[in-house]
Amino acid sequence: MATTVTQKGQVTIPKPIRDHLGIKPGSKVEFRRAADGSVVIARAGDKPAEGKFDALVGILGPGPSTDEIMEWTRGE
Repeated sequence: MATTVTQKGQVTIPKPIRDHLGIKPGSKVEFRRAADGSVVIARAGDKPAEGKFDALVGILGPGPSTDEIMEWTRGE
């Protein structure tokens, strides 16, 4: 996908790229130079998830302790 640089040095990020990265108005983006000399664009502050469920860890807050779970499953 090609885009044009304006006189102010601005470019429009194509919609498929914005959608893929989850970039919305007001989002911050980061440009990094990769080891091979290419440039990578990413949402600023994002860390890639290691697995497909890693992004969900901790979203519900701290859960019950192991002892509480064992008590619930075994009874009194």
